[in-house]
Amino acid sequence: MTRPLVVKITCGEEAAERCNQAFTVATTALAAGTSVSVWLTGDATWLAVPGRAEAFTLPDATPLADLLAALLAGAEVTVCSQCAARRSLGIDDLRLGVRIAGSATYVEEILRPDVQALVY
Repeated sequence: MTRPLVVKITCGEEAAERCNQAFTVATTALAAGTSVSVWLTGDATWLAVPGRAEAFTLPDATPLADLLAALLAGAEVTVCSQCAARRSLGIDDLRLGVRIAGSATYVEEILRPDVQALVY
């Protein structure tokens, strides 16, 4: 049995390799049968807006839009409430299936027994 994984992604296009690696790790864990929760914070918040993941490109990497679609199909994808507010984004601005939640929810997730948390 695998333990749950929480992946916090703090970067976007300004750190394309790190961002794509975080999505790849989360998607790989999901494919391996792990329960996955992804938190989009900072500039990663923009990737929850329709069209933004499709515009993200990184040579020789799985398209970010494909990775995000897989996560939306089988994982929990959350945008940080403060990060959304700073960007004037509400739930209606985000892809279907993405939720907005705050630090209390994040802390609750990462403090569950046997959780592995990664920050990119």
